[in-house]
Amino acid sequence: MLKKIASFIIIVMMSCVTLGLAEEKLVPIDIKLPNPMFIGTPQNMNVPNLEKPLGKPRPAFLAPEGTKNVALGKSISGSDEEPIIGELEMLTDGDKEANDGSYVEFGPFLQQVTVDLEKQHDIYAVVVWHYHRQPRVYYDVIVQVSDDPDFVKDVKTIFNNDIDNSAGMGVGTNMNYVETAEGKLIDAKGVQGRYVRLYSNGSNSNDLNHYIEIEVYGKPVQ
Repeated sequence: MLKKIASFIIIVMMSCVTLGLAEEKLVPIDIKLPNPMFIGTPQNMNVPNLEKPLGKPRPAFLAPEGTKNVALGKSISGSDEEPIIGELEMLTDGDKEANDGSYVEFGPFLQQVTVDLEKQHDIYAVVVWHYHRQPRVYYDVIVQVSDDPDFVKDVKTIFNNDIDNSAGMGVGTNMNYVETAEGKLIDAKGVQGRYVRLYSNGSNSNDLNHYIEIEVYGKPVQ
């Protein structure tokens, strides 16, 4: 009798799991890409730990149905509150083009910008465009998620290509990459949080930091 009850419980649990998976329908997220400003990737970029270009469009990224860019129009703060060029709110205004007037330029050394999603979200992907007017590699790109606006506790790192710990947040395992019109898509694996913070530390072009747009694809936590 006990064996029958145990078998019934297992069957019910498996059915619940199956139903949960069925409800979590995965679909491609809709990322509107800006116009490309250059074709191909230079082969002579002297940058260590540089990933090879795909040579073809990025594959579609799947996320639960209803996932959207929850960063659009949200407030931005950062370590450089008075950028050299542009305004902080431009980073979530939906303009991803690389034209003059579409990017924000921050001072040199390690800088960070933080998106306030206003409530906790399940985050599936972060896409960032630093500057794709020309092929560049930005250093110490670190992306973190937290419910703490000061990022002191409950900090989850979803991307880190700081290969020498020059940013002081640990040695990263991700690779450097060349900026393109596709932006850099980071798989957040459904991490939960309200704030998304992005670091950079200059590029192979100069010591300044640039951002064009930040998109965060997720759904409010129910």
